[in-house]
Amino acid sequence: MAAHRIIFANEKGGSGKSTSAVHTAIALAVKGHRVTALDLDTRQRTFGRYLDNRVDYMKRAGATLPMPAYGTFNPADGFTIHERLDNLAAEADFLIVDTPGRDDDYVRAAIETADTLVTPINDSFVDLDLIGQVDPDNYKIKRPSFYAELVWDARKARAKSDGGTVDWVVLRNRLQHLEARNMRRVAAALSELSKRVGFRVIPGLSERVIYRELFPKGLTLLDLAAIGEDAGLAHVAARGELRELIAGLELPEQAGAPKQTQAA
Repeated sequence: MAAHRIIFANEKGGSGKSTSAVHTAIALAVKGHRVTALDLDTRQRTFGRYLDNRVDYMKRAGATLPMPAYGTFNPADGFTIHERLDNLAAEADFLIVDTPGRDDDYVRAAIETADTLVTPINDSFVDLDLIGQVDPDNYKIKRPSFYAELVWDARKARAKSDGGTVDWVVLRNRLQHLEARNMRRVAAALSELSKRVGFRVIPGLSERVIYRELFPKGLTLLDLAAIGEDAGLAHVAARGELRELIAGLELPEQAGAPKQTQAA
């Protein structure tokens, strides 16, 4: 069975895209699925460096943690983006792809192969503008933006190539813990836009210091028990957010779940 491809993409940086992608990859590996991953950001490599840190931590600590096989796409290696994606997909139940915060041909090619496209956005009108322009007086959606058109084109290309569909999920990251008028307005605008351009909206990860603290060791919220760290209330709440995120993606349960792959 071909891997279910989950592409994390957003042309605007700072949306928590790589953090969400890493936690999704590890959450699926924890469940026993074979997971492969590809970082398309050849220069910054936030996703790849996160997993590099994880490998280094396991070596230092003598620990074994759930781990996807992963790599970074480099056109100079001689493989096309489709060859790289197909090779990784052939070895896994799930393929996770993290993309750079820009538009290029490789990102578009990856999106066109997506089974699930995840677009993390911060809970603000600044990020919402990526997918829909809002009227400044009544906060209603005036028109879809360029990114929504890009996804529309990708969906058409996918349908034409193999008849498949792309489930587009907008992930609301950095949600505030307290209800606010602006938060309600963003939610209303997203709901309206979702009906017009066809995406689902699910809650993502809050703004928590814990996510930044885990990066240097390559750890996730799911590793704390394995490494013997006590979980505080913030950790427990954050794990609940992650469980809700994974459930919201509505991913298929892959049969078999063979033993996990190792970093490559």
